[in-house]
Amino acid sequence: MAQRAMNSVFGKGGDRRWIAASACVALLVVAPVASLAFIAARGSGDLWPHILAYVLPQALRDTAILLAGVGLVVSVLGVGLAWLVTAYDFPGRRAFDWALLLPLAMPTYIVAFAYLDLVHPLGPIQSGLRALLGLSDPRALWFPDVRSMGGCILLLGFVLYPYVYLSTRAMFLMQAGSLLEAARMLGAGRTRMFFRVALPLARPAIAVGVSLALMETLNDIGASEFLGVRTLSVSIYATWINRSNLPGAAQIALAMLAIVVALVLLERWARRRQRYVSQAQRARRAAPLRLTGWRAGLALAAASAPVLIGFLMPAAHIAAEAVKRVRFAGLSPQIGREILTTILVASAATLAAVALGFLVAYAARLSRGALGGGLLRLASLGYAVPGTVLAIGLMTPLFALDNMLADAGAWFGVSMGLVLSGSGAALVYAYVARFLAISAGGVESGLAKLSPSLDHAARALGETAGGAMRRVHLPLIRPALGAAALLVFVDCMKELPATLLLRPLNFETLATHLYGEAARGTYEDGSVAAMCIILVGLIPVMLLARLGRRPSLAWKGAVTPTGDEMARDLLLGDVQPTMATKRGAP
Repeated sequence: MAQRAMNSVFGKGGDRRWIAASACVALLVVAPVASLAFIAARGSGDLWPHILAYVLPQALRDTAILLAGVGLVVSVLGVGLAWLVTAYDFPGRRAFDWALLLPLAMPTYIVAFAYLDLVHPLGPIQSGLRALLGLSDPRALWFPDVRSMGGCILLLGFVLYPYVYLSTRAMFLMQAGSLLEAARMLGAGRTRMFFRVALPLARPAIAVGVSLALMETLNDIGASEFLGVRTLSVSIYATWINRSNLPGAAQIALAMLAIVVALVLLERWARRRQRYVSQAQRARRAAPLRLTGWRAGLALAAASAPVLIGFLMPAAHIAAEAVKRVRFAGLSPQIGREILTTILVASAATLAAVALGFLVAYAARLSRGALGGGLLRLASLGYAVPGTVLAIGLMTPLFALDNMLADAGAWFGVSMGLVLSGSGAALVYAYVARFLAISAGGVESGLAKLSPSLDHAARALGETAGGAMRRVHLPLIRPALGAAALLVFVDCMKELPATLLLRPLNFETLATHLYGEAARGTYEDGSVAAMCIILVGLIPVMLLARLGRRPSLAWKGAVTPTGDEMARDLLLGDVQPTMATKRGAP
């Protein structure tokens, strides 16, 4: 009986090996988080009172204000734009459906980098306004200072709103047209129908999008520092790098981790009543209301403004500066080396993340129990941890592994040196731990759409778990693997906080090069690196746009997800079954 209980939890034979391997992967991700407390405890007794008195109050205050402001901006923009393109028809609506995702291609630190130059007193915006008004003195025209809390909130909000827009838009599209038409028949206007019917049904999706946007805000270090906002991430970086105080940085990181846990719990609480219904056919969508005249012009302006502010203006400015820089000085050999370094590190991390993500997702499918699912959630924990916190926590595991390698090398008379913490291997570890959730979530979402009868048939024909994986599952989920690999690669290329803290000496990526140029105020020198990052960032947006145009498919009564739902799952890493997959027949 005990053996049967063990088999029910851990599986049999080869299945147990998959679970054991999944546990090892989860341990690698959890180890940096667990080591934070150990590093923080190594500080002197008077360190925490100093941090509590002089560092944390301002950092917590600025972080709280920034999170509240960004949360408000992304909620208003994301929900409002989602309802606009879903409930109304106006010129250009089909283009704006996915043009509104373009700010996703812009890392927050690049937007801050661009606007610091754009709105400078001698920059193109203020110079153009003075020329228009006939003013010559740069101090004669008052202009809002972008280096402020308000400027930081607005810029981050206009870049991060697509997280809320995409999830909410998918939820609006999934709502049955009959519900909205019933509200209209009962006398509700469009505004009342939005607040009484559509918005309450979309609250779980809004909570997911807002929580992801706030986590990205917490993870930001470049934009906040450029714009003069001293958040917890900036304080961690300054405490470790500028003051060489690793325990103090770890203590601030623990406070930051507590905020992350609170955000995750808040998101789960907001989705606690989300339910799925079984329905034989996909619900008919409500027909959008066609706008004409000044109302159509107002809708067009409202949809254009976020794209203009969040993508077109900074991208056009950076492209113009990059062209001028190349014409003046040519393409620097240093940029070529940095592109190669960035691609190599990102590629290595992508291969490892996709392989390990598949391992933990497949182990969870084999176990079909709480253990496999729990290990998958633990392995996905790194995505919720800001890069600065993860980098601090990695120090102890990396040093421990380096010591083990040094001891092993001493047996053979070989000096190993700092193999991990002194090389790009530390960055690969950090990237894998941080973005493993993307690959694991994409693979799990792909596997969830495969009927369990495929597994049963393969086993009945004598295949092992590994054989079924190679011959059945891998060929069927190759698109999901490719999409997950693409997203991980792009995120690794754009990642800044962990790269700044863990890179070896004389190790530059495109992101760190741009950060250094912005810190020195030489914006034109960083424009080429910024343009490379933007071009790479456009790739997942194009993928999401392609998925969004894919229609739903029906086969023998089974309803597959639409492109909108697949794009939402892909971007948000939402591995819970959508309405479409839940109500479809196997």
